[in-house]
Amino acid sequence: MKSVHIPIQAIKGRGISHHQPHRFERDAREAFDDGWGALDGAARARDEAPPPATEVSWEDCRSAITHNDSPDIGFQLGLNPYRGCEHGCVYCYARPSHSFLNLSPGLDFETKLIAKRNIATVLRRELASPRHVPGLLAIGTVTDAYQPVEREHRLMRGVLEVLAEARHPLAIVTKGSGVERDIDLLAPMAAQGLAAVYVTITTLDPKLSRILEPRAAAPHRRLRTLRRLADAGIPVGVSVAPQIPFINDDMEQVLEAAWDAGARRAFYTVLRLPWELSPMFRQWLDLHYPDRALRVMARVQEMRGGKDYDADFAQRMKGRGVWADLIRQRFDKTCARLGFNTEREPLDTSRFRPQALRAQQELF
Repeated sequence: MKSVHIPIQAIKGRGISHHQPHRFERDAREAFDDGWGALDGAARARDEAPPPATEVSWEDCRSAITHNDSPDIGFQLGLNPYRGCEHGCVYCYARPSHSFLNLSPGLDFETKLIAKRNIATVLRRELASPRHVPGLLAIGTVTDAYQPVEREHRLMRGVLEVLAEARHPLAIVTKGSGVERDIDLLAPMAAQGLAAVYVTITTLDPKLSRILEPRAAAPHRRLRTLRRLADAGIPVGVSVAPQIPFINDDMEQVLEAAWDAGARRAFYTVLRLPWELSPMFRQWLDLHYPDRALRVMARVQEMRGGKDYDADFAQRMKGRGVWADLIRQRFDKTCARLGFNTEREPLDTSRFRPQALRAQQELF
């Protein structure tokens, strides 16, 4: 069997260890062994080099709120303070979005981040506009608003201060324990039916989590975050996404642990592999699970009509076929047994007060 070289970057806190060419590149480069040991020398240099550092570039965004009309997504308004995500989740469907920046969806996505430094100011202007119609604002649906760089840059803190002032409803999805920092803002909003938080727990296995989502909070830490939020009176839920056949097979245990921690709503999706994500995930499988890589991809393709991915709105989130039905039944039966999803998510748009933002703008 051919040996697999494990790059040190794949071990030291990064999800993807290589520069994945993106779909807009005109030229692709591939290493070539000329017989003089060039590849061996390059491999040694790569192993001895420190793991790549995170770089943050600033962007002045023109809009803060994104608008969604996809029929399979339950919200119309979204917001993401960062482009790219330091968590480095190997399965992240947002990785191909870095291609539009002429950056690699691989290592660049988790090391070359873009921070929207004026997002709170722009959000204030958009909410104060007479054209804005309040609705559930979903935060962190593309990249995590509470990734590690948020501790320094605090963009999400500024966003929440504006939303709290305007009394605008929101829901946060995160893998970061940093959301606990903002309990002082989220708890009063939750008491008014304006805030909910979903914590993604893909698996309870810390060894799997470390290679699957290397810079996200550990599974036990995310459970503690759920408990702290719930104890503060904030409605919390759990996302057990994505479901990856033969990789994270502990869905029932995750749901049970999340229920015990105070979560009362839950949802899931199955693995999505759009664009450049498919070859990157295949490489990750070959690196970490060579014994089952073919089986995993066979089941993924079974759920996607024989392809690695199908973007059809009717099935892209949950898949189709026997395996997709099995995952759905497991989820539904466990949720019914525990009592998940019997309470409605808070969404009170009647409290929205854009005049508070307009009055402050008139002062300047």
